[in-house]
Amino acid sequence: RVNGITDYFLTKLDVLSSLETVPVCVGYTVDGRRTNEMPMTQSDIARAEPIYEELPGWWEDISGAREFDDLPVKAREYVLRLEELAGAHVSCIGVGPGRDQTIVRRDVLAPRV
Repeated sequence: RVNGITDYFLTKLDVLSSLETVPVCVGYTVDGRRTNEMPMTQSDIARAEPIYEELPGWWEDISGAREFDDLPVKAREYVLRLEELAGAHVSCIGVGPGRDQTIVRRDVLAPRV
């Protein structure tokens, strides 16, 4: 990609704990036509219906997780699915309100070689 998003931060993953399923928007229907891209015009947005994929939820408290592998399997699968859909890495994951409640999967500020 040129000038595209390569990484993003996922915050508030902890608030999804205890949901039976976690919905993920995977596309939209506008006037009966499916698109995988967010509608761009105001009129298309007004007519857009989101298409959701339901992923299994998890019940474990994740606020103490500091490594990706500390997360429950279903939470890890959720993150990996988001990466797949977005085509970008989830570099940091917030698992609670504290500054130390962050999982750093990839240091985006480190020099790349």
